[in-house]
Amino acid sequence: MNKQKLLSLLPSVDEILKSKKGSQWQEIYPRRYVLKAIREIIEEKRQAILRDELKEISIEAMLPDIEHRVERLSSFSLKPVINATGVVVHTNLGRSVLSEEILENVKRVACGYSNLEYDLEKGERGKRYWHVQMLLNEITGAESSLIVNNNAAAVFVCLSALAKGKEVIVSRGELVEIGGSFRVPDVMASSGAILREVGTTNKTHLYDYENAINEDTGLLLKVHQSNFRTIGFTKLVGIEELVNLGRTYNIPVMFDLGSGCLMDLRPYGIYVEPTVHEIIKSGCDIVTFSGDKLLGGPQGGIIVGRSELIEKIAKNPLMRAVRIDKLTLSAFEAVLMHYLDEEKAKKEIPTLRMLLQDINEIRARAKKIATRLHREIKDDVAKIEIVEDSSQSGGGALPEVEFKTFVITIKPENLSVNHLQERLRHGNPPVIVRIKEDNIILDVRTVRDIEIKPLVKVVSEALL
Repeated sequence: MNKQKLLSLLPSVDEILKSKKGSQWQEIYPRRYVLKAIREIIEEKRQAILRDELKEISIEAMLPDIEHRVERLSSFSLKPVINATGVVVHTNLGRSVLSEEILENVKRVACGYSNLEYDLEKGERGKRYWHVQMLLNEITGAESSLIVNNNAAAVFVCLSALAKGKEVIVSRGELVEIGGSFRVPDVMASSGAILREVGTTNKTHLYDYENAINEDTGLLLKVHQSNFRTIGFTKLVGIEELVNLGRTYNIPVMFDLGSGCLMDLRPYGIYVEPTVHEIIKSGCDIVTFSGDKLLGGPQGGIIVGRSELIEKIAKNPLMRAVRIDKLTLSAFEAVLMHYLDEEKAKKEIPTLRMLLQDINEIRARAKKIATRLHREIKDDVAKIEIVEDSSQSGGGALPEVEFKTFVITIKPENLSVNHLQERLRHGNPPVIVRIKEDNIILDVRTVRDIEIKPLVKVVSEALL
């Protein structure tokens, strides 16, 4: 059949739209996407005919392509994935997972009106941060507290409120870069504070800070090395020394703690991450940290410290731009309630549960998944084994700490690991994995029990 004949057989948009399938699609999907899908497929068929790649045409043959296209167009872009990387606080995958109990509190608040900024006792306007301030103060030992939309915003608003136009003294070894190429010097410059670097990359002494203090000094800033470590011939000034220096010269001391650990991890062999409570107890005036890293909550930047400084920060005009909404606030309240009982926190906060889970529990989950995969996948399709490996915290926290884990290795026989990884990413749901030594790695530390069945299904289908 010649090209002109084939082109004349192409259906019109209206013809497909009025077909039985077209009517069904319009009942289910947005009409604009149905039209877009029909037009795109018709045009693709037209181009295929002109390239001599298509020798026959019919509406029936086009319908599956149109349906697949309209489904893809109408699907949500932000979707759940199965994290089989073993990285618990995975920045690219949304960082901390929230529990059902936390989500229930969010749903309860979101489904109707709430007392977000209304004092039920007094019958007058209230303050939104009141809902979490008592919890944060109780857990951290701080006099007062605030929450903004992330830790970079927390640092930014603190610098603007406390040191705009003044010098902020920071060790050169602590001028860090966080995710997305955001750097402490850049954040400081944007805030209006003036950076005063002291010491060297590997060594900073107390006298370096003291020699830099002058009438223009507004703040002493310490930045926790939460996403890297400097080892060897090094020296950093401890927070206690810095606090004493600040008190001597009547200069506030601020600590950007970053990771936001609220629970002592030393009983689990982790000695490199101080708790917020410890830093506040040292006398530090202001501490900032993330809500969605080791804390295990939603995205947010938490500011705790002396009440007079917190009040000054709260009055800064930038607070309006970086404040959190009722959904984030309700999630934080639910998460922080768990921290009133540390044993409950370890069980109920997914981030802590995944980081601190017993190795035997991980091994048992790996065996369960491997057994199911062996039932679905023949030996000549892929080699599947369970081996010991290590997981990471992720999220710029505990960079040098490795967590013992068990992983499932998959070595496909008929396709490359890169092709298999791509297929897994395109699964329903998408499965995100690691590649190591020409094997696909499924680290089950971050695979939840409810995800085992869909994980096995997606992996099995990807290997077909």
